[in-house]
Amino acid sequence: MRNTMMVLGAVALGSTSAATGTNAVAGASGAADEAAVRVAKKSGPASSQLFLDEHVLGPGQVTVEAVAAAHARDLATQGKHGVAFRAYWVDARSGTIRCLVEAPSAEAVNHVHKEAHGLLASKIVPVTGDTLDWSPAPGRKLYLDVHHLGAGKVTPEALAGAHAKDLAAQGKHGVRYLNYWFDAATGTVRCLIEAPSAQAALDVHREAHGLMPDAITEVSEGR
Repeated sequence: MRNTMMVLGAVALGSTSAATGTNAVAGASGAADEAAVRVAKKSGPASSQLFLDEHVLGPGQVTVEAVAAAHARDLATQGKHGVAFRAYWVDARSGTIRCLVEAPSAEAVNHVHKEAHGLLASKIVPVTGDTLDWSPAPGRKLYLDVHHLGAGKVTPEALAGAHAKDLAAQGKHGVRYLNYWFDAATGTVRCLIEAPSAQAALDVHREAHGLMPDAITEVSEGR
């Protein structure tokens, strides 16, 4: 229980019992940390690979504001570890946070988290992505879906082909498929989608190729 409360405090829960943790994380907004963040954003690691990490805190146990403050501390710390945090997504309903990171190793990712705020990722997997340059439109809903296809059941080429079909079909549904990430070891694919609703995002998959996700959740993105 003691360890759980320490972790929750690090991401600044909105409850009174975590007020001290909130203040500690929010301190990253100071002038010194802001300067460090600006420098860190300009350059990524010299030799690295792409990782997607996951923090599962539980329903009601995290706020978007608290995660933004923790992320600012990651950005201020990342340079000394050769790491570059590219984006993160918050599923407030389930209390799940995912970070997209360029790093020399999975261990380096958690070294940054540990030094910055103490909230370690429970899972860090290497992934490949379609692009590192995507731009969600302000005010539109974002979704992350997940396809658990199984190890050896999909190739990068087949995945790129399916994504191309999504892009061809998306317009009539008012949807934009912004990016996807592939964990080859488990055959897991996650798609980042801008859409008026989860159903609209699913309709594109259904029309384009029929490969439906196992789950789809609304998320907030931060950089």
